Amino acid sequence: MSVHDTHAFAPYVRTLGRGPGKSRSLTREEARDALGQILRGEALPEQVGAFLMLLRYRGEDPDEVAGLVEAARAEGPGWDIGRVDLDWPSYADGRTRGAAHFLTAARIIARSGVRVVLHGLPGGPGREAIAEGLAATAIPITETEADTRAALDHANIAFVPIPVLAPGLARLLALRGVLGLRSPMNTVARLLNPFDAAAGVDGVFHPPYLKLHLGAAERLGRARLAVLKGGGGEAERRPEKATPVFLWAEGRVTEVAFPALCSADAEEAVQASATVQATVALALLALGKAETADEADAQAQILMR
Repeated sequence: MSVHDTHAFAPYVRTLGRGPGKSRSLTREEARDALGQILRGEALPEQVGAFLMLLRYRGEDPDEVAGLVEAARAEGPGWDIGRVDLDWPSYADGRTRGAAHFLTAARIIARSGVRVVLHGLPGGPGREAIAEGLAATAIPITETEADTRAALDHANIAFVPIPVLAPGLARLLALRGVLGLRSPMNTVARLLNPFDAAAGVDGVFHPPYLKLHLGAAERLGRARLAVLKGGGGEAERRPEKATPVFLWAEGRVTEVAFPALCSADAEEAVQASATVQATVALALLALGKAETADEADAQAQILMR
């Protein structure tokens, strides 16, 4: 610590914010400790804001993100809800999207016998399409261990709000309206995998984040994760154009080139159905139930019937 430090959190702000050639990224251990202090309420509000925006300005690296995720997971509720096969985060704000077709895809995957847990914000500003989609698909929003287990046992699917899973992380996500920008906590939430699912899907809005998410998944010991630039930033495959999906599995990243399934000027109903089918195929690839794009699309078409 510097002689000027009067608070235990100060070294983390200084490490990130020193001038050119002197600042650096945090190590995995430093990131884990820093976010742990924040979540325990030990850091001052000024330090929290500075920390989040310095991380955003510098750009996170995979080691930092891995440490942040570990700290966020540590505040989890510790539920035992049985086996979870597929982790499906949902954290986009929806400004550039229409209907949340990925929810229909998740429901179809669940009907095939896969236990799916979605997590995120089930409504609120910019999330109106998510609230409507959850109601339309009758995906239960669960807030207790018993209700989540019951939903999975009954229909293989549940949506757990992030304020229930990680209240401190949820409060940091809500600072977007105060800070004017998303913070790295959005990335942390997407990679949380709170119930240690064997596989996951993950959508990003900006392509540079693909490598970051995959690198963090490797460091966190994830078994399988399919990442793509998704519709509106969600884990949703756009069907009107070819889409590369990056699959972390068996210790390496494989790029899987999915073809377009419809034209950009197709009727709305055609595009909606194609989006659902394309996203079902994404989940099948993540789960390891299909090894190629063609195989995944063919299996998805069967499940759609």
